Amino acid sequence: MSIDDLSRAAGASPEAPTRCGKTRITYVELVWFEGRIERWIRFGRPAEERIVDRRTRFVGFAAGEVFAFVRWAATAPGRTAVSRFDILRAAMRGQAVTTLPGVLPGGELLLHLSGWPVVERALKLVDAVDALGVDPADAAPDYWRHVHNRLSVGEAARPYTRERHAAWLLRRGLDA
Repeated sequence: MSIDDLSRAAGASPEAPTRCGKTRITYVELVWFEGRIERWIRFGRPAEERIVDRRTRFVGFAAGEVFAFVRWAATAPGRTAVSRFDILRAAMRGQAVTTLPGVLPGGELLLHLSGWPVVERALKLVDAVDALGVDPADAAPDYWRHVHNRLSVGEAARPYTRERHAAWLLRRGLDA
């Protein structure tokens, strides 16, 4: 799908498909064909949502927002062909982005994993962050990079802790 197609689907003008005021919006195409193609957001706070039809919609994330995008497809019912898990930070205007299928224009890639066993391990780590009472979108971006690096080479990732989160909040406060 092109930017112009997205613009029409989102009801925006083709001249400014990625704008919401002065903030860049990163759009994610979500698709749900039960048992064949499934794309969904695991966590994140969308700034907007546009429904195309009953199986397709777009969600938009404001610049700086962190979100997780799951892509799954099967060749036959129950036979996984593709399983991908990405955590991205929606880019600021002018910032370089990594492009991914279904993400327009792209974002800062914090985690990128393929294959169901490793994707499942990453989803369990997201659940563990949730269990701490921390929204995974608010967790330290460095943690998601750590998870990517460790799981990519078949090693276990360190768990996210309240102490690590508190340190991240203090560090983030220094940048403000």
